[in-house]
Amino acid sequence: MGTVSQFIERHFRHFNARETLDAARGWRRLLDQGGKMFLAMAGAMSTGELGISLAEMIRQGKIHAISCTAANLEEDIYNLVAHEHYRRVPHYRDLTPEDETELFRQGYNRVTDTCIPENEAFRRIEAVMLPLVQEAENQGRRHYPYEYFYQMIRSGDLEPFYQIDPRNSWVVAACERDLPIFTPGFEDSTTGNVVVSWVYEKKLKGYSAWKNGFEQMELLAQWYLENSRESPIGFFQIGGGIAGDFAICAVPMLIQDMRIKVPYWAYFCQISDSTTSYGSYSGAVPNEKITWGKLDTQSQRYMINSDASIVAPLIFAYVLGW
Repeated sequence: MGTVSQFIERHFRHFNARETLDAARGWRRLLDQGGKMFLAMAGAMSTGELGISLAEMIRQGKIHAISCTAANLEEDIYNLVAHEHYRRVPHYRDLTPEDETELFRQGYNRVTDTCIPENEAFRRIEAVMLPLVQEAENQGRRHYPYEYFYQMIRSGDLEPFYQIDPRNSWVVAACERDLPIFTPGFEDSTTGNVVVSWVYEKKLKGYSAWKNGFEQMELLAQWYLENSRESPIGFFQIGGGIAGDFAICAVPMLIQDMRIKVPYWAYFCQISDSTTSYGSYSGAVPNEKITWGKLDTQSQRYMINSDASIVAPLIFAYVLGW
């Protein structure tokens, strides 16, 4: 093990630290048994540059499919092509409403201490994506959202705008390995909003070139069926919300609704700061998922109540042996 892993082994002995170590060990154990890991990712992890460690996890075959908010999908590419134009505001707690208005006037959208530059971020990829969607529409072809992002990467048209090492882009790494990326609720993103504007402005005839959420769930079910035949499948969740809820339901859907016998998720870990007692599913302890047919008593189960921007890179480092 590398220096980071040795540090975790020595110091992470109790409470959330111990749970972090146990979850990391469980991930490695799952892979050693020939298993695969499914990642569900919410929050602003891409803007938080989780790609620096996540991309390496993907390249080394530690992650095999992803469900994420569409914001995480697009914001990784924003960071790739507009990183030098981002603005840091470490004093964000002291901003007044007038300060926020001025940021907006300057074309910045703030995510905690980081401001995304609209013109250099989305407007830069819009010119590449729109022709791809128009061509698909004209030819009667339909694609999942992530496939359009892969097309942009593979075309090479974004490369002149790269402002970080593409090895630090998790979407580029996923594209290289052709991983499926599920984005439930795609409309709830900047890209989704702009697609609607394209239709409204008659740049597109309609939405026929986009595969919808029902089709994404069907694809996910097919992926699970094919991969669970020979491998136990784990589920690692960052945050809560639709990215995790959508994906984890594939198993009870197959078993209860389609009456197909498949194994339960073999491993479950969630990093969350949500509180169980508020009735929050995002904060529910893993045992609750047993009652929904997602896990069983044999599934490895971990719940880490902490900051994912700190914990996730440490777990990735441990799994990678850093």
